[in-house]
Amino acid sequence: MDCARPSGHPIELNGARLLAEPSGAVWWQDEGTLIVADLHLDKGSSGAADGAPLPPSNTIAMLERLVQSIRPDLRRVLCLGDGFPDSRGPERPSDPDRARIAALTQSCDWIWLEGSHDPGLPDGRGGRIVMGELAAGPLVFRPIAASAADPGEVSGHYHPKVGVSLRGRRFAGPCFLYDGRRLVLPAFGASAGGLDRGAPELRALFPGRMSVALIARGRVVALPPW
Repeated sequence: MDCARPSGHPIELNGARLLAEPSGAVWWQDEGTLIVADLHLDKGSSGAADGAPLPPSNTIAMLERLVQSIRPDLRRVLCLGDGFPDSRGPERPSDPDRARIAALTQSCDWIWLEGSHDPGLPDGRGGRIVMGELAAGPLVFRPIAASAADPGEVSGHYHPKVGVSLRGRRFAGPCFLYDGRRLVLPAFGASAGGLDRGAPELRALFPGRMSVALIARGRVVALPPW
């Protein structure tokens, strides 16, 4: 592991050793796999097309964060749904950004799982498209968690967030939610909104004790189980 990287938080899921990173990605070292959820590439231009007052395109910043997450031993990238805000998303980035996306997707086995916002994505954005779910070793990857979790389920979609007070200071930000059966990733993309860890949709996924790892100030901090 690159010692220059900010420290992440280790998570063991169904026998797989994972590392939750401050970027919002998960690194599966044994498989050389980087896992990200809900990139929402070029969401700003999507909103502008609909007349919504959204911030400018976040594609450049997103691509820079992806590049910074890549390791020399990377073999595969898994994007767990909603890589783009809708099915026309791949058409919106500028020519230089499309070239950067193409270079990234050609650098390894790049897999896009179709999400709720970008079904029916066209070919030509690089990588390969998988509908439904993808099983890999002890893990199963889905855009959205199933109501009854298979052991080792990894998903996105809900953009979990949390706010807590620690030692008299207030911290708030995106977070990873997990237990012995499943892991839900935060959104990797900006301007994604999100659900508090106590939202009914998330509590239904974790009826027992929920472990939370908060991303705050460039670190991943494990909170007491909840």
